[in-house]
Amino acid sequence: MQYKPRVTFFHRKPRTVGNYSVEFIFEDVRQRLKNRITSFVVSSKYESSGFFKRLYNCIEAFRNQSEVNHVTGDVNYLGLFLSRKKTIHTILDCVHLERSHGIKHRILKYFWLTVPVKRSKYITAISESTKNEVLKYVKCDPEKIKIIYVAISDRFKQNEKIFNKEKPRILQIGTAPNKNIPNLIASLKGISCTLEIIGKHNQEYEELLKENKVDYEYRSGLSNEEMVQRYEEADIITLVSTYEGFGMPILEGQTVGRPVITANVFSMPEVAGNAAMMVNPTDVEAIRNGFLKIINDDLYRESLVQKGFENVKRFQPDKIAQDYFQLYLSVANDQ
Repeated sequence: MQYKPRVTFFHRKPRTVGNYSVEFIFEDVRQRLKNRITSFVVSSKYESSGFFKRLYNCIEAFRNQSEVNHVTGDVNYLGLFLSRKKTIHTILDCVHLERSHGIKHRILKYFWLTVPVKRSKYITAISESTKNEVLKYVKCDPEKIKIIYVAISDRFKQNEKIFNKEKPRILQIGTAPNKNIPNLIASLKGISCTLEIIGKHNQEYEELLKENKVDYEYRSGLSNEEMVQRYEEADIITLVSTYEGFGMPILEGQTVGRPVITANVFSMPEVAGNAAMMVNPTDVEAIRNGFLKIINDDLYRESLVQKGFENVKRFQPDKIAQDYFQLYLSVANDQ
């Protein structure tokens, strides 16, 4: 009988409505490994806020340890009491450290980076960029950090669409500060298009859209099926962020068969490969020229689409699941 390591996945407290993308990622991993691991899921009782709630979550995690403990991201402080030789931490990005200063920065660095690095057998980073950031903040053996990419969901499939050159629909996922929405809006001034923004409504952005006379649509609270539909109805996918730990919309757009414009910083070139228009996210004119190149140059646009189909082969779910399985076996066999 094949040996099946026992793996406990530690997640955040679920949202009241919807869920986090990380939890979907590891739900897929568990499904693909269901015949090769015995999996358990422990979701924190409390949201990650306040000392005592976080302490309770840590104690709860300690009580639910298994042969392999996998803290799947954004609650890495849970490793405080976990057995070092049994624990894997996935680190998604270091954006919280980029945006914090003073005592808050030191606390976040200690509990979200120093603790997981010290209290783990392995760290998995979702990109080379994230690995480099971890090493910038915390000293450790680089071999301890394994790069395992995020898999592209099976929900996204190739979907042909005639490109609307007269008024392309441009899809932007997310409205957080790192998404660089003000520069995106400014770059589209004078370009006939519809900018579709998926995310929390922002009054400042809406005023900028009106000021720059950019046609737009806001959407939020979409189901998985509705999200796929937004990609299928788009003509261009944009992700000109100033920071990304990975950049999932790049792959989702490439899988569906849409040209992608993204930033030339952090993880985005790594994820996009040679299959996206790369621009400086701080240069509005460069972003604008990138959009115009995609819209006006038919051969270039089609080349991005075809290269995108090749690029996404690096991120297939079965391959990602196998990478995690090998890591689980390594931890289980080393005890």
